This record gives sequence, structure tokens and C-alpha cells, in this order.
Amino acid sequence: MNKGDLIKSVSEKAGISKTQASDALNAVLGSISDSLAAGDKVTLIGFGTFSVSERAARTGRNPATGKAIKIAAKKQVKFKAGKELDDAANA
Repeated sequence: MNKGDLIKSVSEKAGISKTQASDALNAVLGSISDSLAAGDKVTLIGFGTFSVSERAARTGRNPATGKAIKIAAKKQVKFKAGKELDDAANA
């Protein structure tokens, strides 16, 4: 399922137009992104938790040449599925 399919599904299940569903989905995703950018954790009970972790700078290897390269430190978004989502996926 891609974003377009998700918007169509939300509009049908909620009985709203695709434009309204698109606006709602974009607002939700934007709010999650803003919270993560601020360093906050986003917990949706039953669905899962989005969080940000920091990866330290490290040295890696170019697989083609074997030459050592520096990999910069960065923040990485993580998602841990909630119990209800996990149970639904395994049903």
C-alpha cells in the first residue's frame, strides 16, 4: 500500500472526501515529523512508538575499493510496533 492507497482507504472508511483524507494524513505525518525533529518520542497506544536515536561517527569501508571512509554521526528514526499491531500482523 502506498500513500495514495492509504488516502483512498481512509476516505472510504471515514466517509470523507479524498482531499479531506489527504489533508488529515498530511497533518498527522507532519505532526509526527515535527515532534521527532524536536527530539520527542511519539507513542500511539496499540499502534507503536516512533523515537529518535543518535548514531556515532564511525569508520567504514568502501566495498568496491576496500578503502576506509568516515561515516558522519546522524540521528535515526526508529519504530517499535505496539502489541495490537504486532498481533494483527501475526494473525
